[in-house]
Order: sequence, then C-alpha cells, then structure tokens
Amino acid sequence: MKITKISLYQVSLPMKEGAYSWSNQSFAAFDSTVVRVDTDEGLYGVGEICPLGPAYLPAYAEGARTGIATMAPGLIGQDPTQPGAINRLMDQLLKGHPYVKPAVDIACYDIWGKATGQPVCNLLGGRLQEQVRLFKVVSRADPEVMAEKLISYQEQGFSQFQMKVGADPDTDIERIRKVASALQPGKKLAADANCGWRQHDAVRVVSAVSDMSLYIEQPCETYEECRVVRDHSAHPMILDECMDSLQAVLRGHQERAMDVVNLKISRMGGLTKSRTIRDVCTQLGIIMTIEDSWGGEIADAAIAHLAHSTPRNFHFQSSAFHEYATHPIASGGPVIKDGFMAMSGAPGLGVEPDWDLLGAPVATVTA
Repeated sequence: MKITKISLYQVSLPMKEGAYSWSNQSFAAFDSTVVRVDTDEGLYGVGEICPLGPAYLPAYAEGARTGIATMAPGLIGQDPTQPGAINRLMDQLLKGHPYVKPAVDIACYDIWGKATGQPVCNLLGGRLQEQVRLFKVVSRADPEVMAEKLISYQEQGFSQFQMKVGADPDTDIERIRKVASALQPGKKLAADANCGWRQHDAVRVVSAVSDMSLYIEQPCETYEECRVVRDHSAHPMILDECMDSLQAVLRGHQERAMDVVNLKISRMGGLTKSRTIRDVCTQLGIIMTIEDSWGGEIADAAIAHLAHSTPRNFHFQSSAFHEYATHPIASGGPVIKDGFMAMSGAPGLGVEPDWDLLGAPVATVTA
C-alpha cells in the first residue's frame, strides 16, 4: 500500500459557551486542520491538529498547514501502515515542529486499522478500558460564575474537573476557594494555571489554599519554577506544558517533580511517540492525563483510542473537546455519557468527516 495524495482542510471550531478562557488568553473559536491521506488501494485515513491559538505553545494553525505541505511530497509513495517508518521520515523531512506531524501520523493509524479491520486502540496495545474517564473544564470567569458552572457540570455526571486560573493571583485565590467549596465529596478538582503565574505568586496562591483539597497543574512556565512551587505545596502536582518529551518526563520522575503527567498527543508529535512515552510511564508508575491541545471529533477519537489502550490504574483522566464546540466536524466520534467517553469498535479511528462542512481542501499534494 502506498500514499498517493495528502489533502489539507481548514475548519473553525466555535465555542458553545461563547469563549474559552485560561491564564491570560481567551478565544471564541479555534482554527483546526484536518488531514486526509489517500492510498493506491482506495483506503484513506484522517487526522486532525488544532493548536490552542498562536501564543499558548510553540505551535499555530497556519504553521501546521505549512509544515504538513512541506513534508507531504516526501511522504508520497510511502506505506502508511508503517507509522514508525513514517515518523522517522517526517523527522528527516522537517526537523523539530512536533505539532506539525500528529495529523499525518493519526491518519496513518486510521488507514492501518481499516486495512486490518481493527480499531486503532488495538494497534496501540489493546482495548484495556471500555470507557474513558473525562474531566470537565471550568473556563476562567468570575469566581461565582465558575462555581455555578461546576455545580452544573456535576449535575451532568462529571466527577473530575479542571478549573482555569493563572491570572491575577488574588482573584485566583478567590476562584479556587469558591469552586473547591462547591465540589461534592469524592470528586476531584485541579487548578490549572497554564504557566500563568510568576513563581512568587504561585507560592502565595498554593499557600493561601493549603486547606483545600485539589491538584495544582502547571503553575509556572518552566519546569524549574514548577519544581520550586511543589516544594512549597502539599497539593499533588500535575505537570503539563513543560512535559514536552520523554527526556522531560524522565527528569520529572527522577526529581519527583509531579504526581501526574499531562500527555498531549500533538505536543509529543503524534500517536506513535505518545505511545512510547505512555508505555514508559506505565513502567515507571507515572499516572497520566491523556489528551491534546484542542480539536473536534477526529482529534478526540485519537485521544480516546490512546486512553482506551492505557491500563485503568495509570489513566487519571482525558478530555473530549468536541463537546465544547457548536457543531460536529465528523460523525462516529466518542460517545459521552455520565462523565465518560467511549469509541465504537469500528476499524481505524471510527470517524467520518463531514466533507460538505470541510469544503474544498486548502492544499493538495499528489504523486
């Protein structure tokens, strides 16, 4: 089987609640890229990459499309059912820029699954969880509004939550206390600063909420700053943005810098590399949040398949971003119920894009 064509589609993902806000950023919609990889045997696969705006991580939507178009001519004629070889080739064709490569990698898994009649989770180690626990994001807003949202989300059946902080530390202290006070017994809450606090402010915040039961997630931009905050806090620590490679995860484990690692597929470069890091984490006893930066049903399907193939005792939680968007971009995505999501056993990713919605490709590369 050989790749004969790679097509890129651009789609906007508007927010149901009007905006998604975290740290010092807020967006009403996100710019997502869908990739279609066609083969000489009539099978095709799809993938998706959706950076969270241009100033969250070293990634942006236009860069993803340009990078994929740059690599695409070198991928024509390659076997998509060999994702390891495809990944090595992509790294040769484009040095760095890991966020450019996941959509192609995911599309290759989609083809591989369809060619063998298996869901992608089987190719990643087997379906070890029938359903995947989700967390619900409480977007940054006034403290009272955030507490009201938490109450509503609990009524919807969710049991784990990530509240967005990382702005003014005094207001964030009030946010945390209000939201944590509304948390029902037995449910879990993380205060995610998304790198937004200065080290001294982060130390002040965690000290001010030391009596509250919650996780602290990525309080500062750098690993070293987060490590200092951990020394001043009795809260369990989740590291996210600074965990950008296997080497970073190994360092964090050795230095006891975190209790949970946030494994984002696009930040690591795709399913192939995320699986490697996932498997190392299970050997080291590291608990994981498995998710991505953002996306629609296609990105969520990739998240779900990786989580489905992760042992339950090493999986902390995952996200399903398509539930925050105003409209679906594909059918067959994860089904959400009572705070969990699950993919069907259909071959490949199990999703079919809405080609009418996506429209004409913004770029196509053929043999």
